[in-house]
Amino acid sequence: PYYIDLNQDVYLQASLRSSDQNLTIFVDTCVASPSPHDFNTLAYDIIRNGCARDSSYATYYSPYSHFARFKFNAFEFVSRHTSVYLQCELVVCRLGDRSSRCSRGCISRSKRETSS
Repeated sequence: PYYIDLNQDVYLQASLRSSDQNLTIFVDTCVASPSPHDFNTLAYDIIRNGCARDSSYATYYSPYSHFARFKFNAFEFVSRHTSVYLQCELVVCRLGDRSSRCSRGCISRSKRETSS
C-alpha cells in the first residue's frame, strides 16, 4: 500500500520492459475502486479511452517512449472506504505510427441522434 493524504498529488509511472526501442506506451483507461475485485459497481474513471475524466489528471513528458507518466489528486469514496485501488489499461504501439491507438489520443464517443 501507498499511504497519502486527501488531495495530495499521486504520481504514477508505467514502464514497458522491451528491448525494442520502436515501441511506445499509452495510458488508455484508469479506474479507481474501493474494492480490488470489482471495478464496475462502485468505480470512478480517472481516464477513459484516453480522455481525462478527472480534472486533476495530467500527463507528464518523458524523454523515453517506454514510459508513461501521469498524476491525479488523491480522493476518498463517499462511503468512507479506507482504501482506493487502481486498475489501468495501457496500449503498446509502434513508435511513429500515426494510425495507432497511441497516436489517436482521446477517443470520445459520438452522440447519437434520437428519433421520434
